[in-house]
Amino acid sequence: MEKTAKHSFKAWLFATRPWSFPASAMPVLVTLAYLNWVGYRIDWVAGVWALLNIIVFHAAGNTWSDYFDYKKGVDREDAIGGMSIVSGEFKASEIKRLAWILLSIAVAAGVGLALYAGLPVLYFGLAGCVLTLFYPWLKYHALGDLDIFLTYSVLPILGTSFVATGYLHKEVMWLMLPIGLITVGILHVNNSRDIEQDSRAGIKTFAMLIGKRASVMFYVAELVLPFVAILVAAICGAMPWWALAVVVALKPAIDNCRAMLKLPTEGMKALVGIDEKTAQLQLMFSLLLSVSLFVTAAL
Repeated sequence: MEKTAKHSFKAWLFATRPWSFPASAMPVLVTLAYLNWVGYRIDWVAGVWALLNIIVFHAAGNTWSDYFDYKKGVDREDAIGGMSIVSGEFKASEIKRLAWILLSIAVAAGVGLALYAGLPVLYFGLAGCVLTLFYPWLKYHALGDLDIFLTYSVLPILGTSFVATGYLHKEVMWLMLPIGLITVGILHVNNSRDIEQDSRAGIKTFAMLIGKRASVMFYVAELVLPFVAILVAAICGAMPWWALAVVVALKPAIDNCRAMLKLPTEGMKALVGIDEKTAQLQLMFSLLLSVSLFVTAAL
């Protein structure tokens, strides 16, 4: 029988790519802050439950994607991301097993949340589960960006609205664009960096479909439009003027855009670490928005 190497908890944690978790956690936090600002009565137990559960779902999705990227030949020794298997630290079977364990935990917790907050929660959970399982295939057919927008913007924002208040509130749709675009930007800059590698593997991401120069402009739009969306929402009265505190995050957004502009001339080396920096931008932007909403509600 093949022996399985023992790994530390830290190694297992790193295999889930925790730096990306703001992409899943922040939509829930911002939605809770927004609902609180609007004045709805919030079930904080359900809200925190949803926050923790989507992080586990995200971890399952990351490991599931890494497993298929390895099997498909997307991740190789000269790749930049997804090295947990390629480096030899983990066997492919271990990462696959981890993905199933995490997904099982997330599903079980989701069923518990549905029993606590209402059975319609199962619809959001089922949709999220399907999008997670089919993400690799969708990514390989240029639909990964759409999958991420649905999984880490539309579903968590609407789902949090329901679990926290018992109803779907149309106002939360104001959050989908600013939160969702930066989140998709994490994937898009990663795929833009890996155009050559992905082409070699025989897959077709959205970045490959539109090409390097268009990918650059698309990423810039993904990072600039969220600030415009918050401004428009404030003008329309859908958000307080204090929400413009997100402008503090404009500097790192511009820095990321400048790095992206070097892609056509410097290639993938120009974007090393930019996916992580985009996740950090998502964290900063969302925390600023959340704090501004909580503070305004308390005044």
